[in-house]
Amino acid sequence: MKILVASDLHGSAFYTKKLTERIAQEKPDKIVLLGDLLYHGPRNDLPEGYNPKEVIQLLSDLSPAPLCVRGNCEAEVDQMVLPFPVLAEYCVLFLEGKSIYCTHGHRPTPPLAKGDILLCGHTHVPKAEWRENYLYLNCGSVSIPKESSPHSYMIIQNGTCVWKDLNAKEFMTFTL
Repeated sequence: MKILVASDLHGSAFYTKKLTERIAQEKPDKIVLLGDLLYHGPRNDLPEGYNPKEVIQLLSDLSPAPLCVRGNCEAEVDQMVLPFPVLAEYCVLFLEGKSIYCTHGHRPTPPLAKGDILLCGHTHVPKAEWRENYLYLNCGSVSIPKESSPHSYMIIQNGTCVWKDLNAKEFMTFTL
């Protein structure tokens, strides 16, 4: 199974178009969006090509429809304009014998079992590190990357996580 993970689009039609082009090329079995889809938030500058209405259309056209969790910038009105659920606090995926807890990352970490994976966005910084007894993975940000990281998404497939920029250049790999 091939899973494409992205987060923190923040209403940028410019970068969401690039992401949808990558989705078309990658042909994932599942798309997971880790929140902050339409609004830029009070602490961020407007991203390039800020146009939430266009992002709504781009995301509405995705196939397969994404699994999505609520970010700290989502509101109930976002659910009114998107055709897939966007207000779940988390989702859990089971892949190759591993439990993957998907959340935006702005709430306290839930209790996780030894070897579980916590998959987040929120910080806008791509990362893979062991914490206590679980693996923390962050896919980075599509539109507002931080700490000099690229505009990015992640592919999970065959026991490996690969981070790519929006030109499909791999810049980080981690074996699960």
